[in-house]
Amino acid sequence: MADVLELVEARLRASLGEPDARAAVTFLGTDRIEVLRFVAEPGPEEDGGTVRYATLGMSAQPMADPSGNLADPVRGPRAELVLSVRTGRADTDQVLRPLAVLAASPQVEGVVVAPGASLDTGEPLWPGAPFTSVLVGAGGGLVPDLALDEPMSPVAFLPLLPMTANETAWKRVHGAAALEERWLRHGTDLRDPLRGGVPLGD
Repeated sequence: MADVLELVEARLRASLGEPDARAAVTFLGTDRIEVLRFVAEPGPEEDGGTVRYATLGMSAQPMADPSGNLADPVRGPRAELVLSVRTGRADTDQVLRPLAVLAASPQVEGVVVAPGASLDTGEPLWPGAPFTSVLVGAGGGLVPDLALDEPMSPVAFLPLLPMTANETAWKRVHGAAALEERWLRHGTDLRDPLRGGVPLGD
């Protein structure tokens, strides 16, 4: 069987086009994590293009339940992370290292990254960003899941939705679904790298 990461990169290219840049980050005791950048031209109803950052390397190993006694080297959920932001409004290329940190968290911290989870980088996603954490969205949309040979689980490509500090705290109390519903109700542009927080008191 072809290498898992070769298949993952092929799926990313098929869904997002050719990457125009890539960077690699290696953390002590972990496999190398790459971040690929894809730039999409604006659509007819958009006022600017979109840049997408996708991790490559997180899915090389299945994520293990931290409460388990022994990690299974074959079975378990696999995922990569995808962040979409509008171009030209902020120096979002500085997000490469924070994204790599998040992608390495299953290896470093033994966590399972799944839809509805909050991930914190401990620093702004890029200079001047009002976000230090992200909400993990459901996969299967922008980049379809990648099936692997049995008994391996498919690779899910999970979108990351930046959250302000107030949104993060509100989500902790009310849950991911309630925050996503509020974003939708207020027409929040989640790809705007400089957006303000959604109203939380109404």
